Amino acid sequence: MAIAVKLDDLLYARRMTLTELSDRIGITLANLSILKTGKARAIRFSTLEAICEVLQCQPGDVLEFVADGSESGADEAAGAQV
Repeated sequence: MAIAVKLDDLLYARRMTLTELSDRIGITLANLSILKTGKARAIRFSTLEAICEVLQCQPGDVLEFVADGSESGADEAAGAQV
């Protein structure tokens, strides 16, 4: 089982860059990049809340459960906590 992060899709739909999101929510660009690429091992609720507030979305729009063997670009490599 895996959790896919759909941040790229949301940013594209809202015509926003990762840098702009970083500035608006006060999270470093490096940490957001780790999250966006699916390498994060965890996410704080406060971070998820800030992302949802700025992108005007629900947590389920950012995160998606993907069954084993059908990951949509999410890499299970070790990553940092965001």
